[in-house]
Amino acid sequence: MSEYGIFGDEYYVNMNLSTEMELPQGRESVLHYFEQVRKRYPNMSNFYCREKDEFVLEEEKDSGAYRWVSTEPKRISSGMVNPESFADACEQHHAVLEMVPYELSVSPLDCESLSVMLGFDFNCKGNHNEILQEAIGITPGLEKFTNFPGGKILSNEPAIQFSLDEDCRTQCRISFETRTTAFQVRSGEFSEEPLSVYLMVRRYDSLGVDENFAAEFKRLAELSRNLVDDYLIESVLQPLQTAIAIR
Repeated sequence: MSEYGIFGDEYYVNMNLSTEMELPQGRESVLHYFEQVRKRYPNMSNFYCREKDEFVLEEEKDSGAYRWVSTEPKRISSGMVNPESFADACEQHHAVLEMVPYELSVSPLDCESLSVMLGFDFNCKGNHNEILQEAIGITPGLEKFTNFPGGKILSNEPAIQFSLDEDCRTQCRISFETRTTAFQVRSGEFSEEPLSVYLMVRRYDSLGVDENFAAEFKRLAELSRNLVDDYLIESVLQPLQTAIAIR
C-alpha cells in the first residue's frame, strides 16, 4: 500500500504536458517514442489507438496497479495508478519528460502548460452529494438553499483555484466529481460508484531559456506533495473517509 493509498480506494498520479503546436503524427515518430518508453518499462506492452490520433501504451490492469502513457495531437500524458510510492510515479513522469524533447521534438518554447494531478477515488454506495456536504460542508452563502422544502441536492461539485506565485503562472485547482444521478436520488436506489477528489498543480506558458521540462516537473511535484500533506489530507480526504464509514 502506498503512502497515499490509505486515503482512498484508488489513488493515481498523472502528468500532462500541453503544447502550442501539434506533435509529430507520423507512424515512425509515434512508434519510436513508445518503443523508447517500453525499453524503460518493459511491462508496458499494451499499445492501442483510443481515438483518432490518440495513442496509449499501458501495463496490464489486473493487479490494480499499473503504468500508462499517451499522446494526443497537442498533449503528452503519463500516469500511474496505485503506485507503491509518490516517488515511483514521479520517476516515470520525469523519465518521460526527459525523452520528449528528443523523441517528439518538443521545445520548452512550445509549452502551453505542464501539470501534475493527484486523484483519489472513494467507492461508496449512497448519495455522493450528501456525503460531500457532510464531509466538507457547503458555502455559507448557499447553505440556506439546502433547507428548501422538498428540495434535494442533485449536484455538489465544489472547486477552488488559486495561484502559487506572484504572476499567477503556477496555479492549483482542487475539485470533486460526484456520480449520483437524479434518478438515484428520486428512487433512493444508489449503486456503488467512485466519488473523486482531484488536486492539480499547473504551470502555464513557455519555459525560460534556463528551464527544462524535467526540472519544472520536479518543482510542481514538490508543490503538489506539500499541498496534499499540509492541507488536503486533514481537510478533505480524512473527513470523506469518516463520512463514508459512518453510513
